[in-house]
Amino acid sequence: MSEAIALKSIDELFSLFEQYGNEHYGEGVSQSLHMRQCATLAEQEDAGDALIAAALLHDIGHFHAYEHNANYEQDFHHERVGVTMLDTLFPKQITDPIRLHVAAKRYLCAKDDGYLNSLSEASKQSLAVQGGPMTEKQMRSFEQSNSFSNAIALRRYDDEGKKIDQGAAPLSYFRPLLERLIKN
Repeated sequence: MSEAIALKSIDELFSLFEQYGNEHYGEGVSQSLHMRQCATLAEQEDAGDALIAAALLHDIGHFHAYEHNANYEQDFHHERVGVTMLDTLFPKQITDPIRLHVAAKRYLCAKDDGYLNSLSEASKQSLAVQGGPMTEKQMRSFEQSNSFSNAIALRRYDDEGKKIDQGAAPLSYFRPLLERLIKN
């Protein structure tokens, strides 16, 4: 797969949602609805602007994969691709939880058997290609991350934002938030 290119504007970002947001990724909702549900959940919990933005953008790396017909049988590191795409636009308060949201899933699966059992089938399948549950050593290292708590919170929104009957704010609703948070 080709290298992800850093986005230069909110317009480019929204264009990706228009092009690839209706794609399905093994869950009952489209990629766009999933991401908007996550952001809406974060907002309902007063998670703060940066975490709301991270929730909205956490799977943007999948759009790059759709563009390049990625093979989902292998891990294409959508979290890293997404950060590469977003890094020039947004501060680390937004990109760090995105970078760590897959690690957060691996952490929670190692920490709590109930969490692992609660994952959707698609999420369990992706866990297998993402390295499976963390080892004790990986868990200790992850717990030291500055963005540990935000990555865990983002992961929880990621797990909850997959419901067919759950509403979400439209993408345009989040534009002012993203424009406020953009790097100058």
